[in-house]
Amino acid sequence: MLRPSKANLVPESIETQATLDFDMKDGKATVTKIHLDCVARIPNASADAFNKAAQDAKAGCPISRLLNTDITLAARLA
Repeated sequence: MLRPSKANLVPESIETQATLDFDMKDGKATVTKIHLDCVARIPNASADAFNKAAQDAKAGCPISRLLNTDITLAARLA
């Protein structure tokens, strides 16, 4: 999810869990919301730099545009 080369952050690890909400639309199960929980271990990263990189990655995510659904993100440094 993070783009270390653009943000100058080099992660030791990144773990992301996605939680999806499904609702019936027109009689079919449909993903209506996605929430991502992201935990990254990045030596010497400030919370501000990490949060900006995480939000930039979310905003530029091609999957978000493809799915055209509400995607939320909770990101924290470990």
